[in-house]
Amino acid sequence: MQKFGNGLPASILERLRMRRDHPGRVPAVERGGEPGVVVASYNVHKCIGTDGRFDPERTGRVIHEIGADVIALQEADKRFGNREGLLDLARLEREAELTLVPVFGKARAHGWHGNVVLFRRGMVRDVHQFRLPGLEPRGAIMTEIDLEAGGSIRIVAAHFGLLRHSRALQARAILDIMSDSADTPTLLMGDLNEWRLNDRSALALFEEAFGPLPQAVPSFPSRLPLLALDRIIANRSDIVSPVTVHDTPLARVASDHLPIKAFVRLAGADGDTDAQGRGERRAA
Repeated sequence: MQKFGNGLPASILERLRMRRDHPGRVPAVERGGEPGVVVASYNVHKCIGTDGRFDPERTGRVIHEIGADVIALQEADKRFGNREGLLDLARLEREAELTLVPVFGKARAHGWHGNVVLFRRGMVRDVHQFRLPGLEPRGAIMTEIDLEAGGSIRIVAAHFGLLRHSRALQARAILDIMSDSADTPTLLMGDLNEWRLNDRSALALFEEAFGPLPQAVPSFPSRLPLLALDRIIANRSDIVSPVTVHDTPLARVASDHLPIKAFVRLAGADGDTDAQGRGERRAA
């Protein structure tokens, strides 16, 4: 890697220059004039910003700013004790029209091992929650949502561990979870804590189910993103647009991760789905 006189790698200096010249904006996702939904993933870092301040209201403003129809959050609950939820869900529903996908667990938690899925205008058809193997306590949520925009989508929301061996075990567990759902448009979203895409990467295991993985976008650390820890991966490459990072002044300070988002084209968006007649919200 080329270095300049002050010892910083050229790639880092280039990112610093770009962030100086482009102080931040709300980036759009590629819609292509087609019906579909915007999906996003965001590690909210327990609502603690890069300034060290605990500010759930600021986190909520970033979530509203993203404008997603479906969003997976990580670290949305306290990690220990009663795992109390940290967000103002009533305000998010009122101002951003985002509703919580319900899970079973501790009564005061929003989600499962800090994983939360919120959605706009639709019906939750199914929910499952899973413990993921590894040294640290980790989990995943799988939910199917019938969207008012048309069509159904399956979301697997996960937060992988910090150890490479644990991430490999967790990737295999996700593949087992998905083994009976190949026919449904499925997105894996979350902080997968893996920036590599070589043979040693846990993400290489996903190529069997997802095909060649899309180019990742750096999202961590938020003030100078260099590592692509956060991912949106679809089991059908033709339904998802290139992933973009949501890089705004507010997002840069609200968490140590930047949100990422993409546009998803849904097969049932022309009205051929029977989503309106399918049932009740339930958890399994």
